[in-house]
Amino acid sequence: MSTMTREEIEQGLQENRFAPGGTARNAHAEVLAAAAEASGDSELFRDALDNLINSYLYSSESTKMLVPFARLLQEYDKDPGAFSKGDAHSLFWQFKWVATAISESPEIPLESATGWLDEMERRYRIAGYSERPVRESELWFADVIGDDERAERAYARWQAADRDDMSDCHACELNGQGHYAMLRGDDARALEVWQPVLAGDKTCAEEPHRVLATALLPLLRLGRFEEARAQHLRGYRMARGKESLLPSVGKHIEFCALTGNEPRGLEILAEHAAHVAPLANLDDRLSFHGGVLVLLRRLKDLGHGHLPAVPYEGVPRTVAELYEVLRADALDIARRFDARNGTTRVSERFLARIGGAPLVDVLPLGVRSAALPQPEPAAAPVAAPVPAPATDGAALAELVRRARAARDLGHPGSDGLWAEVAARLGTADAVDPLVRVDVADHRALAAARAGAGDAAALVTAVRDGYRALGREERAALSELRLASVAAQSGAAPGEIRELLAVALRAAEALEADEPLRGRRIALAELSAIRLESYLRSLEATDAHDHGHGHGQERAHGELAAELTAFVASYAQSLPDLVAEAEEMLGRIALSEGDPERAVPLLAAAAARAIAAGRPWQAVDPLVLRAGVLMSLGRPEEAEEDARSGLAHAGELTDAEQQAVVRLTLADILLERADAAEAAELALTAAHWFDQAGLTADGGAQARLLLARAYAHQHRNADAAEVLRSTLPDLLEHGEQQALAVREFLGDLLRELGEPREAAEQYLLAAELVKGWEDPRPQAGLAQSAADQLSEARLTPEAVAAYERALELHRLSGDAPVAEVRVLRSLAWLAIREEVSATGVARARALMAEAAGILETPQGDAPESPELRSELAQTWHQLAQVLDRWVSVHVQEDDDEDEDEESGPAEALGDAELTALRLEEVLLWDRAAGVYADLGGDHLTERFQCLNNAAWTERELGRPEAGAARLSALIEELRTWPEGSVPEWILPRAERTVAHLTD
Repeated sequence: MSTMTREEIEQGLQENRFAPGGTARNAHAEVLAAAAEASGDSELFRDALDNLINSYLYSSESTKMLVPFARLLQEYDKDPGAFSKGDAHSLFWQFKWVATAISESPEIPLESATGWLDEMERRYRIAGYSERPVRESELWFADVIGDDERAERAYARWQAADRDDMSDCHACELNGQGHYAMLRGDDARALEVWQPVLAGDKTCAEEPHRVLATALLPLLRLGRFEEARAQHLRGYRMARGKESLLPSVGKHIEFCALTGNEPRGLEILAEHAAHVAPLANLDDRLSFHGGVLVLLRRLKDLGHGHLPAVPYEGVPRTVAELYEVLRADALDIARRFDARNGTTRVSERFLARIGGAPLVDVLPLGVRSAALPQPEPAAAPVAAPVPAPATDGAALAELVRRARAARDLGHPGSDGLWAEVAARLGTADAVDPLVRVDVADHRALAAARAGAGDAAALVTAVRDGYRALGREERAALSELRLASVAAQSGAAPGEIRELLAVALRAAEALEADEPLRGRRIALAELSAIRLESYLRSLEATDAHDHGHGHGQERAHGELAAELTAFVASYAQSLPDLVAEAEEMLGRIALSEGDPERAVPLLAAAAARAIAAGRPWQAVDPLVLRAGVLMSLGRPEEAEEDARSGLAHAGELTDAEQQAVVRLTLADILLERADAAEAAELALTAAHWFDQAGLTADGGAQARLLLARAYAHQHRNADAAEVLRSTLPDLLEHGEQQALAVREFLGDLLRELGEPREAAEQYLLAAELVKGWEDPRPQAGLAQSAADQLSEARLTPEAVAAYERALELHRLSGDAPVAEVRVLRSLAWLAIREEVSATGVARARALMAEAAGILETPQGDAPESPELRSELAQTWHQLAQVLDRWVSVHVQEDDDEDEDEESGPAEALGDAELTALRLEEVLLWDRAAGVYADLGGDHLTERFQCLNNAAWTERELGRPEAGAARLSALIEELRTWPEGSVPEWILPRAERTVAHLTD
């Protein structure tokens, strides 16, 4: 390997300090340290060792820092004077990291580990530092070796010791204090201690990342599920992909495993598959793999041991295989710790962790996860199965009675009851034949709903079975089902009409004293109305009548007339069937574009269903009516209907219905600014859609609404995580929605301070509208992307995006303010990398172009306040650009006093500097004058301009002129009404005048 020069090593160190943590950064740091040592330059070697220690810290190889730290300590002992105050502080600070690394290294003997702690204490005492960090290190060492009495003493002394500049930050200390409380079984106390970190009041480079992960199980154990969900979404986002936070990632995986979110856990595991390989830091390995093992064990218990997991050491593994490999490795590590420590604490804690039971059956997280496949069927037992105990006759009879009552009422729970009856019948012969036919009827109905190919045969067999038993009222119902099955299977209209006629005749043929005769006839009539409408639409399609609105209009009219007649005939006797008819009439009105007519019909349908003792039947018309009312601008009534629908949905067993009613109410509440309840409802709606197998459809819409509700609550991290998870689904729902969700995600990422990612979303959204005739949407998105690229300091990319936005704004011809703002942004980018003559000239030209746009009359409209404000802002910013140019030369002059050879190549003379300052004052005065004309809303900008002008006057040797400007403003503002001037302006102006006149 060729020898590196000092400059190359220094450049490498600079780059390495800002590289992402991980093994690649560590390897580079190792090369640089070796090159620095070979150079013989002690100062350079010390810098390289310090860099190597810091590099190891933020990786899974943190225990490797012991060797370079020992070398750096030797350098300090050889020549303490060679270390600056900052270098010495850094060395002593790193002692704390080393103390942790010692605890996490089972290969270091106990005596050596204790010796390092003693050495840390000695050196801190000599250097005059508090013992606080020493006692914290002693606490964790005592805990891991099982010396609880020593740990308690160390904790007490840690808390009693003074804080100084060697103490950990408050966030890290609170992490440790809460963790110690949790280890002692006091979850409530731990969460109380962590609260400032969880709330974001105390933060650092790795907090609240670690606390968010550690707090998950205590929150679950205390039943604080909503908080746990939120902390998982927020915390995993922070920990994702960071090698030094793999223990936290493991806790998020464990959380998923213990909350019924195993698919989510698998996804997180897949995202960190590269780190499942053996980690150099054995403590991190034990922690990360411990969380993974909790997940793998849960999957095995649920029958998913055969699923593919992630590779281990390059070999693909199933869930069961990976579990065995990781468990054996982890237990070996735990035993090594125990052997070093002389206890079994590490093994006991580890085994307790990986054996943990779920803390809640299912905690919906809101994020989209792929469902697990059905588990493999269990292998057939070798021994003969034990016969099931005989079913108690009375219990079975009662179950059948309840099932028949639910069936006759149309109760949603009927299916479940008949399934239980079928399961308890077994193969016993001594069962009432009618019960067997009833069970067959339930199976036939299920087949018909599913569109099974044998549905007609099953229904026919049931009909014949009922007839054989003399139950003609049930046989008549089967005849009607045969017509429905035929329609569902696409039979010819003639065949369907014949089956309907047979069903009606069967109903009419029932004995006059049969209680169900009237219901069977009415049901046959309603079914005929419904199916006849379907058949007419088919026949109209065949006759090409569907292409003309008149045919559809006529069909709707005929159907409405038939339904109206049905309502009139049965309004008093069969309210539940009439409710169905009125709901159909409401839907017809909506299809004809008459929502006002639909509203009372849907209300009547719901009211009749409730009056008939079938509240579940009211859910659909209530939910539909709620949506109609929102479209009509009647939100209070809409919310009332949606809430009523949710209240009546309690007995519904259909997952999609449960989802829809919640999503409807959530949408209404979000529109009414009740984001908290809307989020809760959207979350459960997404869960129900998932249960219904509609994750990519209704589930995606529920998650979009959930993200919107979180954003309304300023829970932007939660919103971004939810939206990211369902983004692929939402992008499939049309161009308009794809555009909206990409822009929404971009907005969220911008608020979260992730400019690169935000820019990516804005650019992808801009691509979607690239071919639109109207250039304005693409222009706005390009400008948003440029703003974020600029924020990310990607200057060339930002310039390109701004120039594209400018081109598009000019195509639209009606966006002067947007054009001006783009030009000003380009001006500032021209001097971002270097404030040079060329850059300042370009910035000046761009600002002049912006001012020219604003000074040009905009059509016949009078000059708008917005345009005048933008013109003042342009003058203001041009003055700031010139001030930057002046400051560069003033600074360079100061530097030249120290180094005669460092003068600027473009040095400006005194006359040029004076001219620039005079121009600045002129620009600020002009801007301030415009702001004064615009009134009190622009007082802050006016003060800034006058204040800048005043200080520049001082630089020109005319401080009294600057003081006069501000004094005039002060006198004016004292005449303004009380409360119309921000409290800070007058005191600050007065202080400035005092400084200028001293």
